[in-house]
Amino acid sequence: MTPSDNAIADVLLDLAHQRGVGKTFCPSEAARQLSDDWRPLMADVRRVAATLDLRASQKGQTVDPLTAKGPIRLGLPG
Repeated sequence: MTPSDNAIADVLLDLAHQRGVGKTFCPSEAARQLSDDWRPLMADVRRVAATLDLRASQKGQTVDPLTAKGPIRLGLPG
């Protein structure tokens, strides 16, 4: 069963607040908390992350989580 957008948002925000400003996490960490079969959730995790007050980055540069290719990091905006 696919988790709801609210469930995904809750996990993303929880991880972000656990880390605090200036620290990041991989979106796969959220997906892994939501399902043992986490890989299919990655598109939904990125989609939901784009709607939240989170900064997506790649190699230190801010990116759009919906269009960035390759691994990204998420964190609270600083």
